[in-house]
Amino acid sequence: MEERRLQILGAIVEDYVATREPVGSKSLLDRHDLGVSAATVRNDMSLLEEEGLITQPHTSAGRVPTDKGYRAFVDHVAAVKPLSSPEKRAIRSFLDDAGDLDDLLTRTVRLLAQLTQQVALVQYPAVRQARVRHVELVKVADALLLVVLITESGQVDQRTIPLVAGRGPEYDTDFFADLRARLNQAVVGREVTALDSPLGDLLARTPPGNQDAVREVVGALQSLAQNRTEDRIIMAGAANLARSAVDFPIQVEPLLDILEEQLVLLRLLGSMQAEPGAVEVRIGQEIHDNALAQTSVVGAGYRDGSHLAILGPTRMDYVTGISTVQALARYVSRFLA
Repeated sequence: MEERRLQILGAIVEDYVATREPVGSKSLLDRHDLGVSAATVRNDMSLLEEEGLITQPHTSAGRVPTDKGYRAFVDHVAAVKPLSSPEKRAIRSFLDDAGDLDDLLTRTVRLLAQLTQQVALVQYPAVRQARVRHVELVKVADALLLVVLITESGQVDQRTIPLVAGRGPEYDTDFFADLRARLNQAVVGREVTALDSPLGDLLARTPPGNQDAVREVVGALQSLAQNRTEDRIIMAGAANLARSAVDFPIQVEPLLDILEEQLVLLRLLGSMQAEPGAVEVRIGQEIHDNALAQTSVVGAGYRDGSHLAILGPTRMDYVTGISTVQALARYVSRFLA
């Protein structure tokens, strides 16, 4: 396609995204310095329509982009707009205050939704290679013990377990200090998916009189490790999608229900580019899911095959979405390096 028609297509996409109104040749000439006559613009719009890149909705005099038009815009017209220095500083300041991985990803998904005004999705880092950094045991009451599992990526999980009173040595401070040392010796540096064997060996070497307390701690650690092996996604900005209901030819409620299905979202993100910082855009039918056929997804990989993304109507500000998704994916990757 010649450069001038791409320029006109870009102007149509830009105006339609901004106004939600079909775009006519007169408004294009009023808003953009195209350097051509009205007749030339009308002729090029006719050619764009013949190519299936724009269409005329109902009896409107204007045109709107099709999914094919948005694809041509993303591939040939849209340029990644670097974030400004103030925007970068604000993002860095907000995310640098994160206390751990959970806090970081929660902040990231909220920020992504706020900056793009779309639904934001963040997949937790893949845990197949996640390794244990430390195990901590904290007695928080006479009959309560806090078991904490920390991975090298900064993920922190904890569970409080009850300890039945009256079992003697297993409640001594020295006992728990010794158990903590033994646990760390057994599991630090190991993948969280491979803790059953060393924990089982540790329990087997424990004197019978202390096995009840140790069994409770081992069970808590195994449960925490199992929770970390389950892929999961956190979401923010569902209200943004509800506010865009006019952009969907169907009711938006079924789409909101779909977004509650973790397996659907995991399948969607898992099929996208996994290279950290590499952005992929899928528009409408390209998503290959009928429930999401009226949406677009802009996603990027970060850290070991995990993803973050935004999802919204095909009438999306792709330039802002691509630059924001790319910037946050790179930042989170660096944070977790």
